[in-house]
Amino acid sequence: MTTTRMTSSQETSNQNGSGRSRYHDAYGRWQSDPEWFWEEAAREIDWSKAAERIFDPAQGVYGRWFVGAECNACYNAVDRHVERGRAGQAALIYDSPVTGTIRTFTYHELRDEVATLAAVLQEMGVSKGDRVILYMPMIPEAVFAMLACARIGAVHSVVFGGFAARELATRLEDATPKLVLSASCGVEGARVVPYKPLLDEAIALSAHKPQACLIHQRPQAQAVLVKDRDHDWQAAVATAREAGRKAPCVAVAATDPLYILYTSGTTGRPKGVLRDTGGYMVALKWSMKNLYGVDPGEVYFCASDVGWVVGHSYIVYGPLLHGCTSILYEGKPVGTPDAGAFWRVIAEHKAVVLFTAPTAFRAIKKEDPNATHLQNYDLSSFRALFLAGERADPDTVQWAERILGVPVIDHWWQTESGWPIAGNPLGLGALPVKYGSPTVPMPGYDVQVLDEGGRQLPADTMGSIAIKLPLPPGCLPTLWHADERFRDAYLVTYPGYYNTSDAGFIDGDGYVYIMGRTDDIINVAGHRLSTGGMEEVLASHPAVAECAVIGVRDSLKGEVPCGFVVLKSGVGQSPAVVETELVGLVREKIGPVAAFKIAITVGRLPKTRSGKILRGTMKKIADGETWTMPATIDDPAILGEIGEALRKRGLGE
Repeated sequence: MTTTRMTSSQETSNQNGSGRSRYHDAYGRWQSDPEWFWEEAAREIDWSKAAERIFDPAQGVYGRWFVGAECNACYNAVDRHVERGRAGQAALIYDSPVTGTIRTFTYHELRDEVATLAAVLQEMGVSKGDRVILYMPMIPEAVFAMLACARIGAVHSVVFGGFAARELATRLEDATPKLVLSASCGVEGARVVPYKPLLDEAIALSAHKPQACLIHQRPQAQAVLVKDRDHDWQAAVATAREAGRKAPCVAVAATDPLYILYTSGTTGRPKGVLRDTGGYMVALKWSMKNLYGVDPGEVYFCASDVGWVVGHSYIVYGPLLHGCTSILYEGKPVGTPDAGAFWRVIAEHKAVVLFTAPTAFRAIKKEDPNATHLQNYDLSSFRALFLAGERADPDTVQWAERILGVPVIDHWWQTESGWPIAGNPLGLGALPVKYGSPTVPMPGYDVQVLDEGGRQLPADTMGSIAIKLPLPPGCLPTLWHADERFRDAYLVTYPGYYNTSDAGFIDGDGYVYIMGRTDDIINVAGHRLSTGGMEEVLASHPAVAECAVIGVRDSLKGEVPCGFVVLKSGVGQSPAVVETELVGLVREKIGPVAAFKIAITVGRLPKTRSGKILRGTMKKIADGETWTMPATIDDPAILGEIGEALRKRGLGE
């Protein structure tokens, strides 16, 4: 594939420096001429064919970016760095405390691995536009597979490794993949999770049958291959390597899909978030320098999973597009082996930035509240911590600031957006922190707070968070083969806007506050109250490690809040004393109007594997409604514990 290189005059070349943030200048430039702004940003990407139109409002559901352009995501993430002096630089560091393995791949080695695997995929019949499902653990081959699909123009859809068979089956039916790439097992802490039986069951359940499966055999568990359908990954790659077969990069339209990423739908049918190729690369490349403040050649540590959007954007594509070294971590924040796991990785590999979920830091704080493990590691290379995935409570942010002594930056985005909607732009010069806020909208996002009638609300007024169309590059253009469902889910509620389904407000300085999902705003005797605000109060108690507040049905007030708290290790007070203090604290900070009278101490909170607390399921249990086990739950046993705790308080019957 031949490409053209354009010189850049955009602000991505700016260094952090000191003094006034350049954020307002950048946002103002976008506001005054959005197409010019993104045309300039696009100069950081190599295109085999330039765009005919930067934005065409007549294309797609709400318009499409970089119409007529052609490019390849794998070329931009890997090959161009090999060609321009980074061949010997580390591209990927695989750090797996659960298997005791650390491996480093240079950009040259990464290119060879990806090109060889891409040739295998082609030999198995995969071509441009075909779908490939990846059901993989956090091993280098998962990254090779994503990039190999991108290399030949195939559309990958990563399903979290170990996902329930029925849920995997629904994704097989929706994406209709030609091929499934998987591994014999995953390793989660001390547990080995066999993947192959789950994959076999999913294929049996699915109306769509893939033509073949490529299975990577891990030493922790060997999978039994199905004759005429399953192929041994290592053997296939070895044969291709011996024959010298390597697939070249295939040019695709900028508007062609790069991947499908499924989120749970309210109807029980998963929603396939579609990501296009060109706009996604432009947005991620812009964000790496301007938001995260990282330079090419530096080490970037995103402690997520490739099964989630964070892993797609900031383990694989973002860091590699920018020429960074990306850490692929197969482990937990605690327990592999202890609460110093992240500090070891940062120190050993000299990472400059860590991006993780607030729940990871709450787990570290619970296990090691005084950060004693931190004293064992040299974090002199470390510059900033970024948190996203759910609301970062001020207490956790302030605790991280105290122990780390670096900026701790909350930022907010969604699977659908693909990259941050709001954040504190470290690369443009950080703005003052306001605890509880992910700071300000990034260029491309016109974020507004609307009432139920779609009218814009004044500053500091709670409402629904919506984004004025068009969405910027990188965001979903639609759902996979479901334009009408996309309109109904996101665009119908507020015509002319994308409905985020998040609730919050914007203050007089333009700072965004996300207080929870719109269904996390509870109505207590006619007063609309944020459960996020109550969680903020509970988290400020020195004994509380993490918490969740839900609205429970009440015959008199409509709803009343119920708080669940997990206490820090080594707390001297009894749970009953802490619960009484928490009730008084909410009454003091929010007032009697909150009607907060129920605080329940539990050992753990139910979460998805990405760390999001399952508040909706907890509410159904508390209200005595019928509920189903969420497919993404990390440990199903916790919901039984929650139900028992509620029954002791006379709830959930």
